[in-house]
Amino acid sequence: MSRAGVYLIYGLAALALVAIGLFAGRFVLYLTMRVMLLAIFALGYNLLLGRTGLLSFGHGALYAAGAYGLGLFNLHVSHDPLLGLLVGVAFAALIALIIGFFCVRQTEIYFAMLTLAFGMMFFSLIWNLREVTGGDDGLIGISRAPLLGLPIGRDYQFYFLVLACFALAVWVIHRIRGSAFGLVLAGIRENHQRTSFAGIPVKNYRLAAFVVSGAFAGLAGSLATLLESNANPFSAHWSHSAEPVLVSLMGGLQTFSGPLVGSVIFVVLREVIERFTENWMLWFGVILLAIIMGLRGGVMGGLEKRLGRARAARPGGAS
Repeated sequence: MSRAGVYLIYGLAALALVAIGLFAGRFVLYLTMRVMLLAIFALGYNLLLGRTGLLSFGHGALYAAGAYGLGLFNLHVSHDPLLGLLVGVAFAALIALIIGFFCVRQTEIYFAMLTLAFGMMFFSLIWNLREVTGGDDGLIGISRAPLLGLPIGRDYQFYFLVLACFALAVWVIHRIRGSAFGLVLAGIRENHQRTSFAGIPVKNYRLAAFVVSGAFAGLAGSLATLLESNANPFSAHWSHSAEPVLVSLMGGLQTFSGPLVGSVIFVVLREVIERFTENWMLWFGVILLAIIMGLRGGVMGGLEKRLGRARAARPGGAS
């Protein structure tokens, strides 16, 4: 697809999101916000998995770090949502820096298992530090104070804050992927030994990718806390870390738009399936299996391959 066509699609998507905020009902607003929050989470995660080639099972802890960072700041320091978001993102980045310092020394399954171990340690801390985190009850009573004088207490008002953060996240991730830093990450994914032989400090780049990915997870967790007015300890559980993995697999690991499309599919499918059965994970697994086997590389990856084959089949297309 040409660059003009891509820009047209993104422009239409942006107009559709603005229209939803202006005219949709509360349920559609809430569902769309959930899609955007998951997309922020998955975009940051795919920078680590799809771009750098590192599989993490501990990103739920970074999501929860953002959630609890904002929640504790909101309850004990200030109700300012902008400062709360900054604190949540900074706290998630700090936790990512600590965890990543130990994990990036390993690769493949060892990296994944280390992130899982640190993630469950963080979940255990949240669960047991009841005086600070509320234990299994979490943090409740988190309020949405006006942002720079603009009210965000109602969902249709808060929606545009989520939309602004989502647009910023999409732009930043797109810039990172196309930068020299993003190209180095892609080189590490393809062959980290050859990249190291070129004089590039691979561990430092892996750590930077992990921290940036954790910051976006913290942003998603902070916004989710404001949306739900509470911080849930199960957001740190390893099962929550699986969501961006599934989203990336469905949408396409090697594509920029894969996490965006995967987030829509994940949230909408789950919402539809849960209306008919409590065993939504069983049917979701069947659908995920069909997508992975039918479209190698996810939805967007499979579509790109088919479009490429269609171009090549045209007269003069191979050139």
